[in-house]
Order: sequence, then structure tokens, then C-alpha cells
Amino acid sequence: MKIDTIVLGAGIVGTSIALNLLERGRSVVLVDRRGPGEETSYGNAGLVERASIYPTAFPRSLKALLDVALGRNPGANYHWNALPGLAPWLFDYWRASAPARILDYARIMDTLLVHTVTEHQRLAAASDAEHFFREGGWLKLYRTADGLAQEREEFPLARRYGLTASEISVDDALELEPFLRPVFTGAAMWSDPHSVSSPGGVTQAYAAHFARSGGRLMRGDALTLARLGSGWSVATEEGSFEAPEAVVALGPWAMDVLRPFGVRLPLQVKRGYHMHYRTEGNAGLSRPVLDEEGGYVITPMLGGIRLTTGVEFARRDAPKTPVQLTATEILARELFPLGDRAEPEPWMGSRPAFPDMLPVIGPAPGQKGLWLAIGHQHLGFTLGPITGRLLADMMDGRTPVVDPAPFAATRF
Repeated sequence: MKIDTIVLGAGIVGTSIALNLLERGRSVVLVDRRGPGEETSYGNAGLVERASIYPTAFPRSLKALLDVALGRNPGANYHWNALPGLAPWLFDYWRASAPARILDYARIMDTLLVHTVTEHQRLAAASDAEHFFREGGWLKLYRTADGLAQEREEFPLARRYGLTASEISVDDALELEPFLRPVFTGAAMWSDPHSVSSPGGVTQAYAAHFARSGGRLMRGDALTLARLGSGWSVATEEGSFEAPEAVVALGPWAMDVLRPFGVRLPLQVKRGYHMHYRTEGNAGLSRPVLDEEGGYVITPMLGGIRLTTGVEFARRDAPKTPVQLTATEILARELFPLGDRAEPEPWMGSRPAFPDMLPVIGPAPGQKGLWLAIGHQHLGFTLGPITGRLLADMMDGRTPVVDPAPFAATRF
């Protein structure tokens, strides 16, 4: 079956790309081994993080490094046996986290972030997914004065980019979220982000709209991608599809497909966990709440209150080790009246990340007709729709909505 474009990966990024290409009049097949939004796009805090101009950077102070190394930081965990293979990547990540380079990151990322809410709104309106979305920003809590002082340092840069961030008192925070307990000493309110009650549900709604609009949604194995003359082919449960162009939007599995074609990129993963909880009595939340020094987020979801953990450095396919969930659950119960766990075991996923914390969006080096949209790190759900629009612009030869140069694979 001949079509215009193959898109591999039905997470939020691949689904958004497929929708944008379909809107341009292309025939598109969206291929995944599972249903849409059932992998990494399912397990996150559900933020459309317009305000994330500061990256999740590598610790720079000796104290912060020791806290991670000695297991004193509940937001981080690592497997010893994974560190030798990760060492070069971690060193580049540390270099990219220097203060001057973080300012460069903010400048570059804001070109994408400024479009994130409006692009989600556009796809949500077309996909009957608006009921998943809510305004109200998100609340960051600090247990110590030092933690709040570090947060204040971000405010001037936020204002430079037109963002609304303000320090609020404990009483103000409790007025916003009355079921929190005052185990924190200060708070900051970031008003620009939106959030959703089911990131997997949003992705599924976008994919359903894609299928209703004439797109082909297929189960298949991305590892069957093959060069076919000047184009590409992939096998699905309903037969093979051939196209002049293919897009790899496979998140943590991208390099499994790209390596056989000689594409070498420094993509690694940051694993993370979540669990849903019932609440005690009539307790509830109105927005995501980050316990910065506790290393977790709690957020209201359709499945209950979702607790999401920080970062685990491990081999992608290593068995689960949800020690962060165990540690942060204790802290979360101090803050909020969590009830019983609502699931038999924790969910685990892998965030695909490059050491400079920027995604790759654009052509694959040395492979005509092959395009990449990978490595969105902690911002995959946020950046999915704008990534789809940007890549569709590039593939159609239009003037890109965002300068794509900083996201080129050739930077490595």
C-alpha cells in the first residue's frame, strides 16, 4: 500500500506529527506496537509546561552531587551497573548544565514553549479533547528557606520571557489548595502552564481524530522499517506500507530503529515511576503540586491522585526498582491525605533525553526522506503538538513556525 508518509510511534509526539501532516493533505499511516498514548505519553504529570524555560539540569554543587550519590535526594536514583555506559553522556549533561548554557537553553526553548498551549488548544478543539484540560498553573512548595531562595532566582528570567511567577505565603498556598498540610515553609505559583486529567486520554483523543479524518492507525513493529529504493517501507498487521518519507518518533526506542541505518546520536533515558492513590474523605487537588525538595509531583487525574517521581538513571530495559516511589510516598502523605494505592504495581516509563536537554527535530543525517522527532526529555507531552507543526512545516518546505536550527541532529 503506497502512501505519502509513515510515522513510527503513536505517543503524543508521533500522533501530533501525523495529525499535522494529515491536515496538510498527506496520506499518513501511524504505526505503533501498542495503542496510542500507552507508553511514555501515558505516565507523566500531565503538564503543558509553558513556563519550563529552566531545564531539569544536572546538579552543579558538591552538596547536591553528594545528596544524589549517597541516596539523600528522593528525586534521583541510579543503578551502579548502568553508570559506566552512561558516564560520557552524564559528563556532557553536566557541561550543558553550566549557568551560561542554561541561559542559552532558555532562549532556544522559549521559541517552542511560546506555542505549546495554543497548539494543544488547537488539536484539543478539533479532537473533542478540551474536557481534559484545565487552567490554574501549578504550585511549587519548598520545605526550606534555601530551596525557596533558589526558586526566586528564576523569577527575573521568567519575567523576561513574559511569564507569571510569584512567591506566595503558606497561607496563600493553603487557600489555593486547602487539603494540603503546612509541612512547607514557602511556595511559588507559576500561572502560565495548563494541565490535563489524563495525558494518555488526550493522546488517544488526538489519535482518534486522526483516524476519523482519514489517517491510518496501525499496529506494527517499527523494527521492520526498511529502505525501499528512494523511499521507505514498514510492516503492519494489515500489510506493508510504502512511502517516500518516514518519521521516527519512537521516544526511548528510537535508536533501536536508527542504528541499523548508521544514525548515531547520544540518546539516553531517564526512567520514572508513578502511582495513583485514592484520597481520604473528600480531599482533592485543583492543579499539579510539586514538592521540590521532596522530589515528586502530585496531580489530580481521572484515575485518582497521581504521584510521579524524579529521575532514575538505569538501563532502559532493566527491572523496575521503585525505591523513589516508596520514599516519596512517605513525604507525600505528610503533605496531602493520600488514601490507599489504586493500582497493584507502579507504572514505569523512560524519558528519552539528549545531554544538552534539547530535542532533535528535523532530517536524519545521511538518510534521505527520514525525519526525526525524539529526545524531548521531561517535556514530551508539552512539546508534542508544536513539534508536529514544526516538523510538518519542514517536510512541506514551508517557512518553519520556529527556527529549527538549534534542534538539528547534526549538532552532535
